[in-house]
Amino acid sequence: MNGFLKQASLWIVLIIIVVLALTQLSKTQKPGEKLGRLDFVEQIEKSNVEAVVVKDLGDSLYEVRAKLKQAYKNSDTIVFQWKDFLAEWDAKLTEQGIVPLMERDNNLWLGMLVNVVPFILIVGLFWFFMFRQMQGGSNKALSFGKSRARLMNHSDKVVTFDDVAGVDEAKEELQEIIAFLKDPKKFSRLGGRIPKGVLLVGPPGAGKTLLARAVAGEAHVPFFSISGSDFVEMFVGVGASRVRDLFQQGQKHAPCIIFIDEIDAVGRQRGAGLGGGHDEREQTLNQLLVEMDGFNTSEGVILMAATNRPDVLDRALLRPGRFDRQVVVSNPDITGREAILRIHLRNNNVPLDEEVDIRTFARGTPGFSGADLANLVNEAALLAARRDHDRVQVTDFEDAKDRVLMGPERRSLVISSKEKWCTAVHEAGHALVGRLIPHGDPIHKVTIIPRGQALGVTSMLPEEDRHSLSKSYCLAQIRYMMGGRAAEEVALDELTSGVSNDLKRATELAHAMVCQWGMSELGPISFGSNSEVFLGRDLVRERDFSEETASAVDKAIHAILDEAYSEARDLMTKHKDILLAISEALVERETLEGDELDKIIRKHGGQDLLPRKDREPPAGPRPSRAVVAEQPRDEEEPDSGGLQPGPETPVPHPA
Repeated sequence: MNGFLKQASLWIVLIIIVVLALTQLSKTQKPGEKLGRLDFVEQIEKSNVEAVVVKDLGDSLYEVRAKLKQAYKNSDTIVFQWKDFLAEWDAKLTEQGIVPLMERDNNLWLGMLVNVVPFILIVGLFWFFMFRQMQGGSNKALSFGKSRARLMNHSDKVVTFDDVAGVDEAKEELQEIIAFLKDPKKFSRLGGRIPKGVLLVGPPGAGKTLLARAVAGEAHVPFFSISGSDFVEMFVGVGASRVRDLFQQGQKHAPCIIFIDEIDAVGRQRGAGLGGGHDEREQTLNQLLVEMDGFNTSEGVILMAATNRPDVLDRALLRPGRFDRQVVVSNPDITGREAILRIHLRNNNVPLDEEVDIRTFARGTPGFSGADLANLVNEAALLAARRDHDRVQVTDFEDAKDRVLMGPERRSLVISSKEKWCTAVHEAGHALVGRLIPHGDPIHKVTIIPRGQALGVTSMLPEEDRHSLSKSYCLAQIRYMMGGRAAEEVALDELTSGVSNDLKRATELAHAMVCQWGMSELGPISFGSNSEVFLGRDLVRERDFSEETASAVDKAIHAILDEAYSEARDLMTKHKDILLAISEALVERETLEGDELDKIIRKHGGQDLLPRKDREPPAGPRPSRAVVAEQPRDEEEPDSGGLQPGPETPVPHPA
């Protein structure tokens, strides 16, 4: 409260000074016509002069200032300069009882100070208050160049490798850094040189920052943490100064770790850019490169950085001698996800119901990052507390997973029956195509309850972790995305705007298939990438293909999309009864699980349409092993609505 009053009082004083200065200016600029010598003589004749001040300006020049009894021409003062103060004026004024006051102009500097000092004071106070604001109330008004790195001390929670899971390879790579920080002479005695910098590369939420803190915790050394955006300010030279100060702090606390999070904010490729080639960010990057060359690893200072965009970093930053080593921190596999879930349950003291199987939930969350899993545990605990459960139950985890995957429910949104039916048909089209076509991911859940920004959601979950995308999988995904539009055309005979996101994702995937992965009739050729986010490279890059080739690329993309849509529409037309049955079930129950969807398909004669592993075994006695061995093996899958099966390669669902 005292700080607030102090801050408020300072601003009040500043406002008062500004008001007084403006008032003084307004007084010196009174309206009215300019009066001169003749007006002065006229007012003497009319006995309208109250007082006269004559100032000797030197060289027989005088300034006459007369105060009038009554205003004349909207002014009560006459000021003019004359080469001499005539005796006749003096005599007439004496007759009227007015004695002119003579003064010399020896206060010139004092007058200048009176006029200039208030403005200097106002400007000085303005800058002073602005510096205080930008320094968070600090008295160091000129400390812009100081580093904003935060030092993790012993009072903070120490993170070790026991708190990190799912990145075993990255932990092994960093063990060498820990050994060097504990015993630097172990490596230098044989002439070895420890890497100066370690760059952690991985998707958002994979645990890069946590891993860097764990290295400092294992080595028991100080840990300086700063974000890449903290270096850049509106003032020129501030970023470079902060870089110098950061490395000076590191050398004072050696051995230590300096960690720069999101280094791509300051380490992007140098180029023309929008602000020209010589901007503040480039000065900061240049200073960072100089400092990384200047400091010696024998001092015990290790620079670590993290980014999820290594492709935009400047090449000079990644050369040997700076960031010598790049450690990839990827999303965890099923074993890593299980370990991460157990760590978050342990650290947050989350009580679990006996029926909760962590391995099952780890298997059902492929593609989840460490941050996603932490959010899953937190959402499950919040839902359990909201429902007054003593322990987190299976239903809490299931609902939390749906919340993370599809967004929170918006049950308060009022939807008309017509819109509800349109949404049900659209989502039923996605579900039916996704369930019947080969090479796709299984349907996890279909709902027409509004979630996030969508009126309905169809969620797919891969059965296993995928690390590459096959052509058959990409085509299956495009057919699945086209399923909603095909269903609207077949069942409603009308299209809605709900297909916008589906068309955008399908077009992006088809574009990548043609231009980047060579999965079209154009052959194994790359036509460049549209993933560049820095303008500096694009300004100097020439397009490496002709207009004819660009037209061929457009035709290839259209061919993939048209073929996928045609197959999805044929599937909807052929199995319209199943489509309508799923839509009616969605309107009635609002949400369908994957097994409930399969039951509807089987009920309407779609037993042979499902993938072989999901079909129910035929009724009656099973043949013996010897009889099975004598039966010829099927070479092809049964008909799936005109879709031809192909080799299936496990890949992650891009959505």
